[in-house]
Amino acid sequence: MSESKLGVTLYTLRDFCQTTPAVAETLKKVAAIGYKVVQLSGIGQAVDPQDLAKIISDMGLTVAATHVGWDRFLNDLDAVIEEHKLYNCTHAAVGCLPQDYWCAEGLDRFIDEAIPVAEKLNQAGLDFSYHNHSHEFVRYGEKTWLEMLYERTDPKLIKAELDVYWVQHGGGDPAAWIRKCAGREPILHLKDMLIVPQAEQRFAEIGEGNLNWPTILAAAAESGVEWYIVEQDDCFGRDPFESLAMSYNNLKGMGLA
Repeated sequence: MSESKLGVTLYTLRDFCQTTPAVAETLKKVAAIGYKVVQLSGIGQAVDPQDLAKIISDMGLTVAATHVGWDRFLNDLDAVIEEHKLYNCTHAAVGCLPQDYWCAEGLDRFIDEAIPVAEKLNQAGLDFSYHNHSHEFVRYGEKTWLEMLYERTDPKLIKAELDVYWVQHGGGDPAAWIRKCAGREPILHLKDMLIVPQAEQRFAEIGEGNLNWPTILAAAAESGVEWYIVEQDDCFGRDPFESLAMSYNNLKGMGLA
């Protein structure tokens, strides 16, 4: 696979992305690791989109996708669309919903609200994806929240940004879920799961934990994933840039970069 399909979400580096100069320095370090693709997430409100777009362009980076707060999708969609045009980015995603959506009635509400948002994004040449955690694997009757979301919506409108760590955390099979969402998952989030001696589950660098990467990457290749995005929510005391370099090098060893 082309190296250009492997990227990193800036959420991992959110503490280093709160001002314009900090973002510029962060992106320089990201590019030095070898990443040429980023997902915009966790950027400080003080960073002007015009300035951010120029920094990205000057560094020759590609914006694969974004994470946008659900309130902005609902109340500031025109500006969201314009920002994506600045970034030459066609994939918009919601990273997490407010907790009152985390139930069967909340799912009904989310679908009702998301369809017109996705339709307007589509009209502007963009699409809309949902990024899961593990709470979507709560069962309501015979099916989980996440199963019902994708069964009840048009794959052309509501796409999947599966996160393999959170699928595993929720008791799902990452490779099986990737295949289940084949054709509707432009973005796949890659992070590993480490078990420490106290039996605690932790985020880990790719290849340093227990997830079955050969099956995950094979499923992704078969299912039409467009962008592979590394994410590590917490690096547990390690420099996040070091963590991202470890993940990059391990994925390169797996043939992904």
